[in-house]
Formats: sequence, C-alpha cells, structure tokens
Amino acid sequence: MAFLDIDGRSVAYRLLGAESNPLVVLAHPLGMSQAVWDDLLPTLLPRYRVLTWDLPGHGASQAWPADGGDIPPAALAAEALALADHAGAAHFHFVGTSIGGVVGQQLVAEHAGRLLSATLTNTGVVIGNTELWTTRAGRVREEGLAAMADEIVPRWFAPACFEDEPALKTGWCTQMGRGDDDSYARLCEMLGRTDFTGKLAGKDVKVQLLGGSEDLATPPASLEALAAELDGAPLEILEGVGHVPSVERPDAVAERLKGILAG
Repeated sequence: MAFLDIDGRSVAYRLLGAESNPLVVLAHPLGMSQAVWDDLLPTLLPRYRVLTWDLPGHGASQAWPADGGDIPPAALAAEALALADHAGAAHFHFVGTSIGGVVGQQLVAEHAGRLLSATLTNTGVVIGNTELWTTRAGRVREEGLAAMADEIVPRWFAPACFEDEPALKTGWCTQMGRGDDDSYARLCEMLGRTDFTGKLAGKDVKVQLLGGSEDLATPPASLEALAAELDGAPLEILEGVGHVPSVERPDAVAERLKGILAG
C-alpha cells in the first residue's frame, strides 16, 4: 500500500501491474475498503495495471477534515483523477460499485474524455432518498459505525453468502467498525443529495452495468433506470447476488470484466 497527498489529506492506494498495461481504476462501496477487489487481481493483472484506493475515512485513508464541509461527488472523482495522473495515465478504465458507481457517474458526466470504459455495478442515478441517508448519518454520528455494523453489513450480501462463509459478516463488521464516523456520515449525506438524472446522456463512453438480483440497496430497477439515463447502456443482473458482487461472485465479475475491458 502507498499514500498520496490530495488536497492536504492522505489517501491510501495500491498501484499494481506493469506500467505498460492499460490502467483500470476501481472504486469500492460505502463502509468497505479497497480490499473488495482483491479476488479480481489474479485475473486483471496479467493484462492491466490496477489502481484501487480507500475513500475518505475508510480503510487506511485519512478522514475528511472536520472543517472540510460537504463531500460532493466531484471531490471523489477528483481523487480518482489525481491517482490516475499520479500513475501517468491520461486515459483509464473505471469500475465502481455502489458509491463507487456514483464516482463513475460523475466521471462520465464531467470527464468522459478520460475514460476508456466505465463499468458501474450495484448503483443508481439516485440511491435511496434524502430522508433515509439523513437518518443514517445522524445515527452514525450518535451511535458510531461499530455499533451499527451488525445492522448494515447483512444488507450487503445475499443470505446464502453467510451460509457458505459464516465469518464473512464478522469480518466486514470489523472492517466497517474501524471507519471514521463523520466521514461515513458525510458520504451518506452526499448520497442523499445526489441525482444524475439528465446528466449522463450523449457521452461518448462505453458503459456496462451490472447488478444483483438480491440487492436490497440498489435493486435491479435502480440499474434499469440508470441504463435509461445512459442511452440504453447494456445491463446484466447476476442471479443470487447481493450488493457487492466482487466479494460474492468474484469469478463471475472477473470473467465479465475481461470481456468489457478487452472490447
């Protein structure tokens, strides 16, 4: 792992693979970390240079400053661009899940010229609603992530995941509980304000959408609405998968990325 100062804040990232290969930038879901991509690396690294990073207050990235104000999608997209610049890549493929997919939508809307492709999974042009996210932000500030993790983490995965891997819930609850409460709350508030309706059409970017049939946070209907905003971008729903397919079905995601990125 390495660290880059972006606007006075330390951002944790990994840059792996041959410098001569095309760059793929991957953005993780809210409450998780760049570790969600680990099982895809054996498939990607022979052909691509891979860059992952931790969002503010997640993983090993520094928390958002207390006096830093709101976190807009543009600030997260700026992190992705700064990291791509640091890697020396004028153009790159982007893959993002959930809030990572929100970062991808911001890049499509405002920085389409930098993108070789965008794969957006388990996300939406709007995710949830303002009341939901404002309520969660308030609870996180009052109760803390560690106390809320047992409630939130099960919503990320299809129920069958816990039958096959009973330690999965405990592991991600531990990871989530180590995050910065205020950074998480500000990102919740960002999701409550964000709506890309009318901002994504007519962009010259190859986009692929993936979702999960068991996703409670961004169900298939959310992806269908996003596809419509993206001029009918292709959408595939993975059966029996919840909100984080790179953890639940890394083999399926890796196989699909091989085709998307190569195309």
